Amino acid sequence: MNGANQQTKKTKWQWVWIATAFAALIAITLLPHTKGLPVAGQRALAILAFALILWVTEAVSYQVSAAMIVGLIALLIGLAPSIQDPAQMTGTGNALAMALSGFSSSAVALVAAALFLAAAMQVTNLHKRLALWILSRVGTKTSNLVFGAILVSIVLAFFVPSATARAGAVVPILLGMVAAFGLPNNSKLGALLVITSVQAVSIWNIGIKTAAAQNMVALGFIQKEFETDITWSSWFLYAAPWAIIMSILLFFVMTHLIKPETKALEAGKDLIENQLKELGHLKASEIRLIVISLILLLFWTTEGKLHPFDTTTVTIVAIGILLAPKIGIFDWKTVEHLIPWGTVIVFAVGISLGTVLLDTRGAQWLSNKIFGSLGLETMPLIATIALVALFTILIHLGFASATSLSSALIPIFIALTSTIHLGDNRIGFVLIQQFVISIGFLLPVNSPQAMLAYGTGAFTAKDFLKSGLPLTIIGYLLVLLFSMTYWKWVGLL
Repeated sequence: MNGANQQTKKTKWQWVWIATAFAALIAITLLPHTKGLPVAGQRALAILAFALILWVTEAVSYQVSAAMIVGLIALLIGLAPSIQDPAQMTGTGNALAMALSGFSSSAVALVAAALFLAAAMQVTNLHKRLALWILSRVGTKTSNLVFGAILVSIVLAFFVPSATARAGAVVPILLGMVAAFGLPNNSKLGALLVITSVQAVSIWNIGIKTAAAQNMVALGFIQKEFETDITWSSWFLYAAPWAIIMSILLFFVMTHLIKPETKALEAGKDLIENQLKELGHLKASEIRLIVISLILLLFWTTEGKLHPFDTTTVTIVAIGILLAPKIGIFDWKTVEHLIPWGTVIVFAVGISLGTVLLDTRGAQWLSNKIFGSLGLETMPLIATIALVALFTILIHLGFASATSLSSALIPIFIALTSTIHLGDNRIGFVLIQQFVISIGFLLPVNSPQAMLAYGTGAFTAKDFLKSGLPLTIIGYLLVLLFSMTYWKWVGLL
């Protein structure tokens, strides 16, 4: 009975938030004309407000919101005066092309390819074998297991381009070790190991270009607006040192913050050995996936240096090989059920919405309103980075998806770089803010991988916040330190 009441209450609130989203859409659309903001730009901002309310409240799924956004862009922008010729209507056909423009982005193709790679790991269980093998080598002391949980997250980030898949591989193993020692999931040891692994996953979303979908959002906008691409190795050069230092600090924060019930897990070693035995010897499909993954990693790291092929192209070629008869890992019938196609749609529509905001000048106007009164154009670059990064961290508290947050904020940040005349620092500024967007350490709801782990009952939101607060402060200060030193030295700023 309680479950039915809760469902009724949830449904009621869903309709409240949907009604609120439409009310905001209509109100902003009908506001009197504002100087400097085209009608199409005002309507794009109305659609953004509508999307933000749905994304933050999760009144509908992200996939449903994507369909709504496409329809609204086609109708509202289509019936608005054209940006190029205000005497003419944009036309619903042209507006629909804008709404679907994200699907032609190479960034979307890379996200889709990344989902295939994650599915290949799932089919072969290679990511689980790799996680078990690493944990079997670090020892049974709890401090060693904390180190092992971080190390697994780092290694998997190179080969599994899905934060949720990486967390899904390591969290059950860690909880199995806790259970083998006779402790419940919600023990201090369980909280220590699971929170550590999830925070490490989030840190390496920043460290590696292909580790998270939100990185592709930013790169899609950077490529379109600045006509330049950030290679895999360049991203690694910029972000990996930050992630390495954060990983070291994560170890010390977690081992000092949560004191487990035991200092060693002897039973855990037997559990890992047994799970490895259950997996058996390396299968032929696993060997092929290892070879393909290593070759792919080689092409990623040497992009723009040893060959002219971009990250997306080589990844799609790898997927073709994975699907090929005899030499591949799976067939289409197997993999089509493992790919969350809705993720691709949400990702593409997010890019479309950001592009519409930029093309209709809505992003530029909103950027001026949000940041214009701060006098950023007269401030030193480091002060601008500090203020905007703080704004980004606070905004992230309301978002469950960093991909959606990137779709909303990156166009505004791109517009801001023109407003405050950053010149050669434009790309670096936007990229640094993208790093900050991935700092979702505070609440479980701030990332899908944290929600996955939270669902195990291993920790409370308060436990997560206790670790997330110092990590967020450290991460923020480290961004500022890198902005003043390392990122200048390597040419990002």
